Amino acid sequence: MSKTLLILNDPPYGSERCYNALRLAGILCRAEMEEEVRLFLLGDAASYAKAGQKVPQGYYSTELMLDRVARAEALVRTTRRGAAPSRAAGPSIAA
Repeated sequence: MSKTLLILNDPPYGSERCYNALRLAGILCRAEMEEEVRLFLLGDAASYAKAGQKVPQGYYSTELMLDRVARAEALVRTTRRGAAPSRAAGPSIAA
């Protein structure tokens, strides 16, 4: 089994880097890939774990994308204590 760590640092909207990282994580989490996936949400990317986001028109819901990845048993952690994690994001770790 291979292991992949993705460190996301950009805010949820305005850049496609983190969006593409979540897409990659979703693909890697599939059972046939046999991949252990870990996501670390650093800085502005901790906002991905915030429940109840208002999605700008024309964007995908990164909250739903993160939720799908976490439900596929990926380990997701964040650095920001103030972020209200979604159900699947798990507990925050200290900054």
